[in-house]
Amino acid sequence: MDPHSIFLLVSALTAVICLVFLIAVVKLNPFITLLLTSLGLAIVAGMPLGTLVHSFETGVGSTLGHIAVVVGLGTMLGKMMAESGGANQIAITLIRLFGEKRVHWAMMLIGLVVGLPAFFEVGFVLLIPIAFTVARRTGKSLLLVGLPMLAGLSVVHGLVPPHPAALLAVTTFHADVGRTIFWALLIGVPTAVLAGPLWAKFIAPRIALADENPMAAQFEEHGEEQSLPGFGLTLATILLPVVLMLVGSWAEALSAPGSGLNQALHFIGNDDIALLIGVLVSFFTLGRMRGFSRDAILKFTNECLAPTATITLLVGAGGGFGRVLQDSGVSQALIGVAIRSHVPLLVLAWMLAALLRLATGSSTVAMSTAAGIVAPIAFAAHYPHAELLAIATGAGALIFSHVNDGGFWLVKEYFHMSVADTLKTWSVLETIIAVAGLGFTLAAAAVL
Repeated sequence: MDPHSIFLLVSALTAVICLVFLIAVVKLNPFITLLLTSLGLAIVAGMPLGTLVHSFETGVGSTLGHIAVVVGLGTMLGKMMAESGGANQIAITLIRLFGEKRVHWAMMLIGLVVGLPAFFEVGFVLLIPIAFTVARRTGKSLLLVGLPMLAGLSVVHGLVPPHPAALLAVTTFHADVGRTIFWALLIGVPTAVLAGPLWAKFIAPRIALADENPMAAQFEEHGEEQSLPGFGLTLATILLPVVLMLVGSWAEALSAPGSGLNQALHFIGNDDIALLIGVLVSFFTLGRMRGFSRDAILKFTNECLAPTATITLLVGAGGGFGRVLQDSGVSQALIGVAIRSHVPLLVLAWMLAALLRLATGSSTVAMSTAAGIVAPIAFAAHYPHAELLAIATGAGALIFSHVNDGGFWLVKEYFHMSVADTLKTWSVLETIIAVAGLGFTLAAAAVL
């Protein structure tokens, strides 16, 4: 490896260590810390002064363009579920069906189902009110309830088509979608079990969460004794955006590409539009039908947005830091390390995706970039298991979410944890998924 690449990698590692130190020890505001660290890394890496601020701003803008809308609309839908008693109804039903001792298994399953058509952040904001409610009603740690949900969402995000991220890798490797779904479920379910219920059972007693959680307080029901909305109506309201996104992902199969119907299906299946429709429907099903006035609904939707300001800023700043890592050349240096390692193709795809995930913070970027690099090699070598290559790439793209990943800050703020505790819980969960996913994929390749 050339000295400049080594210098870039050492600089990036130092920047991450400094970032964690400034937030956890010095107690500097995380947004300011991310900005300062990004600028410092850009200067040390030799980026022109005229471009480094633009690089950070571009990363912030591209991240918030999606996340800000998702967090805003998702929080509104969650608030309507909380105020109407809908989240309480779903929690009561899950507890009754699975029992308090097994409710973490229920949360993993609901994460797998809801996350299938939706990006991680969308599924997260849809389900976090239920996690808050289940934790409060059972008296269990939010980590024991929430981590299995996160594992379910993350596994389908990286491994299982027709999720948009997983579908990127499937398309690039020319893999068969049906066979990929079969192997992804065979590999993904035990992976989710390890990273979700089992990991949560181990780590939850070892992490002390704060007694007060500002985000959880936003979703507390007022008037616990009121009659609750029906389970079917509540579930239909929360699943409506999920169904619309699934329809959007099937647009090519349901209509002729380029036709008016095809464009309409893609439009309503867009994350933002699907969530918007869900929120508008909730104003009726969980608002007006529950006796809330228009003024009350307006009050709910206004007051729930204030606590999301910090979250959206931090998510955006994480995206800015990730963009600086890309523009400074760190990502290319990591790719060079992986390509020169001379490892088996499945491991190479996993390693490339993992290194890109660590550098950029985006599992989708890591997945698509790694697949684009490995696919020509696989075609030239006539590699027979394209489906397993797609799954290995997706597994690698989930490894160790940290401070340059918007999902890291979502989990940190909603769970009201310190950076250190988020690394111990969420980042390790993601690493379990990545390592177990690769292990099960290699096992599948060995028997084929």
